[in-house]
Amino acid sequence: MTSKNRAGGILTKVVCAVAVGVLAAGGAFAQEEGQPEQKTKQAQAVSKSVYDKILKAQEEIDAENYKEALSMLNRLLGQTKPALTEYEQINVLNYIGFVQFSQEDTAGAVRTYKQLLAIPSLEVQMRKQTLYTLAQLSTMEEQYGEALKLLDEWFTIETNPQPDAYILYAQNLYQMSRYADMVKPIETAMSVAREKDKEVKEDWYTLLNFAYFQQENYAKVRDIQKILLVNWPKKRYWFSLAGAYTELGEEANLLHAYNAAHTQGMLEKEAELVTMAQLYMQHEVPYKAGALLEKEMEAGRVSKSGKNYRLLSQAWSLAAEDGKAIPALQAAARLSDDGELDVRLGNAYLNLGRYGECVSAVKSGLGKGGVKSPDNAQISLGMCLYNQKKYNDAIKAFREAGRTNRSRRLADQWIKVINSDLERDEQIRLAERAARKQQEELAKKRETSRT
Repeated sequence: MTSKNRAGGILTKVVCAVAVGVLAAGGAFAQEEGQPEQKTKQAQAVSKSVYDKILKAQEEIDAENYKEALSMLNRLLGQTKPALTEYEQINVLNYIGFVQFSQEDTAGAVRTYKQLLAIPSLEVQMRKQTLYTLAQLSTMEEQYGEALKLLDEWFTIETNPQPDAYILYAQNLYQMSRYADMVKPIETAMSVAREKDKEVKEDWYTLLNFAYFQQENYAKVRDIQKILLVNWPKKRYWFSLAGAYTELGEEANLLHAYNAAHTQGMLEKEAELVTMAQLYMQHEVPYKAGALLEKEMEAGRVSKSGKNYRLLSQAWSLAAEDGKAIPALQAAARLSDDGELDVRLGNAYLNLGRYGECVSAVKSGLGKGGVKSPDNAQISLGMCLYNQKKYNDAIKAFREAGRTNRSRRLADQWIKVINSDLERDEQIRLAERAARKQQEELAKKRETSRT
């Protein structure tokens, strides 16, 4: 958005708006010798001989024989006997400029129209037309400062400027990186269009959006994107709106913007879909994140990478869907060089009461290394071993966890629980042994009494 290369999408190559009617005076010409004298002013007349030569050149133009037409017109302009009147020069130069533009000789057309402007008797209407045409051509020639000067002069004599003139002015300001100055002419163009009951075009809004973006006025960018989406719903406008929400810190609206684009099927790239899942998780709707990632990974639009499996497992874990998290964790753990994901897999097994698998996963993770919190991993291992009634191994795991200050208290509590369980089990064992002994003694007494 900040690149000048994007100007091509903003600045339309305008067509030369020069009127090339047969003659600027509507076809009037001076009478030849022997004909009644016409009282037309010399400045507003074209002799018949000049008129005929222009018509011949016009025929070549219509046949797109521009080289021949230009040769004929240049000879006519250079004739000295009789010399052309100013009015005749205006007509001939007008045609020459048009032919040069048709040949894509923009620089030549600029020189010709400047020559035309220098004629003292040039009428106001023709002057306005030529100034505007020169502004367009100067824009095409990347002479942006010159184009602005010409438009400034044009605005002083044009009593009813159309919206496109203001947009052309703004486009030249854009090319000169005068972004703040672009706002007024664009908004004026919009105002004039509304007054004249004309369309306010999409490109005008995108140009105005760019001007505000360059000034980091993200509130205005947000408002313009909303207008664009209402009238011209496109994917890029959803992302621009999302960007504005990000800059403004409107996190809830950011989620809504992405979600709206997703609902309309506009999210297609992996990065876009993963961002959508991350936003779901950030806004505490992890189930949607998990469902999205699982669906798109199966469809092949999101790659089955360790990074994406990790995100998927996090989504299911946060959604308390440990059963769904396990396949993702298994895949992620296989693709990971460290043991962090193995430990997470172990915790998922622990939550599901699959203690044997829990022990295997946590031990695998600790064996790989790279676990962020080895003490917490030992706590999980101890809990799984405890539930398997492997008390001695569980105590070893808790003692290992207790080597760190943060886990020492919890580890000691678990060891106390295990010792209490062991003591209770011993008491139960002794009680059962005493009961059995008592039953055996009673049985012997009964046997003795019978004999």
